[in-house]
Amino acid sequence: MQTVKMYATGTCPYCLRAKQILRDKGVERIDEIRVDLDPAQRQIMMEITGRRTVPQIFIGDTHVGGHDDLVALEQRGGLDPLLAGNA
Repeated sequence: MQTVKMYATGTCPYCLRAKQILRDKGVERIDEIRVDLDPAQRQIMMEITGRRTVPQIFIGDTHVGGHDDLVALEQRGGLDPLLAGNA
């Protein structure tokens, strides 16, 4: 299974939903970077993704995007292969 990294805040409902989707897919560990606790990380996230909203999700080296992007990826059938490293 690919490494999952998520830029998030502690109170973001979309972050919580995205984490639940990933857990339902068998992801046991999500490297969560809390931009509310470390504002410098938000700047880094914005430089990497060009976005300022959370969550911002990476699976392996692939930037998936936010919650809606994750849901769309799942609906297209692309989430499982990406998590498995077959995308």
